[in-house]
Amino acid sequence: MDLPTSLLEKYSKAGPRYTSYPTAPYFTEAFGEKEWLNELNTTQASGRDLSLYVHIPFCDTLCYYCGCNMVATHDYSKADAYLVYLFQEIDRVAALTSPTRVARQIHWGGGTPTFLKPVDIRRLFQHLASRFIIAPDAEISCELDPRELSQEHIAALAESGFNRVSMGVQDLEEKVQKAVNRVQPEALIRQVYAWLREAGFNSINIDLMVGLPHQTVEGFTTTLDKIVGLAPDRLAVFNYAHVPWMKKHQKLIIESDLPDLTNKLALQKLLMERLAAEGYVYVGMDHFAKRSDEIVQAQQSKTLYRNFQGYTTHKDCDIYAFGVSAISQTGEVYVQNAKNLAEYQRRIEAGGLATERGLRISRDDMIRREAISRIMCDLELDKAAFGAQWGIVFDDFFADALPELDDLAADGLLALEPGLIRVTDTGRIFLRNIAMPFDAYLRQQNTDNQPRYSKTL
Repeated sequence: MDLPTSLLEKYSKAGPRYTSYPTAPYFTEAFGEKEWLNELNTTQASGRDLSLYVHIPFCDTLCYYCGCNMVATHDYSKADAYLVYLFQEIDRVAALTSPTRVARQIHWGGGTPTFLKPVDIRRLFQHLASRFIIAPDAEISCELDPRELSQEHIAALAESGFNRVSMGVQDLEEKVQKAVNRVQPEALIRQVYAWLREAGFNSINIDLMVGLPHQTVEGFTTTLDKIVGLAPDRLAVFNYAHVPWMKKHQKLIIESDLPDLTNKLALQKLLMERLAAEGYVYVGMDHFAKRSDEIVQAQQSKTLYRNFQGYTTHKDCDIYAFGVSAISQTGEVYVQNAKNLAEYQRRIEAGGLATERGLRISRDDMIRREAISRIMCDLELDKAAFGAQWGIVFDDFFADALPELDDLAADGLLALEPGLIRVTDTGRIFLRNIAMPFDAYLRQQNTDNQPRYSKTL
């Protein structure tokens, strides 16, 4: 793959990841608990299924690169207290939910969900299952940290019905691990992976990360060789997002130790070529999967979707999200719980929900969200079909985006065919940049209130 450094220099700029549109910084406290309760009540007859998300914020140690909402602690009493409030929140939303609605997807994220003791993993899942109807073939997934993970944790997940797991590895080089405070020997990764396969998990994702301090092509080649040797079903290889103004602990990373653009380019080329040679399909936005995987098949059939849980095959689901900072979504509304743990617990203790801010989106937002989704999921967009779907003339509605799309095409990231916008193989690396011309919020003139994003590459 030909990736000139000039492309990285040009397109390595701040931009959203588009797990929503509009993006979370535009949520407002003017849309709060009252509005969310009204949305819950008025959408029960929508016919949409459910996707349930649970956020467990606790971790044993602080990883310096982390961009998640998390609390590093060894005090398990904090988890005991948190579960009390979490159960109350689940109960209150479940009481408003029609018993005809079925959960097709469940995901636990964090933090580290397996911070919970095995008995509490079982207890939390049983509580969810007692409050919501879960489809027999539901996709039930959990994020894992192999450190501190035991076979008892894995047994608790398997017996509860989890069928997908995602294990954080990031890099196997000891120097890199020490620089980001996440030391986990290769032997540990292999042991946990073997336990998961022995427990019957046939869908395992491994998370890696590029752009970490001290990463080199030679070192990351070794990591890739070892990881693909395990034959995970999916790989998520994220670009490290250095946002110390948002995540203060990232100041513990020495910026001069981060790879420069030339090294990042070499790492990206290595990643694309090595995983392609091993038969992994680059779905987009850092995600790779075997050709037989359902997200690859969904992309080919144009049924893939993207939301706060990443790529998903469950587009027509409302997301009910529980826990600190968790984001729920219906067809027209986003809401986010309080991001501060104490504030989350205070709101639940007061007898309501934990809703802190949200947004009801406009028709313009819906159209632009769909265009961004189709680019990121289908890797192409049929202008006539899209225009017919929304009752618009595509080139008129998106007139402000056309010059930028022409520029992207001139750089080889897009192919502008008659009536069709198609992402090239090279363009798959730059999906965030390709989506940005469709984003009306990025064109707002008041730069003082513009959110700050991580770099796209």
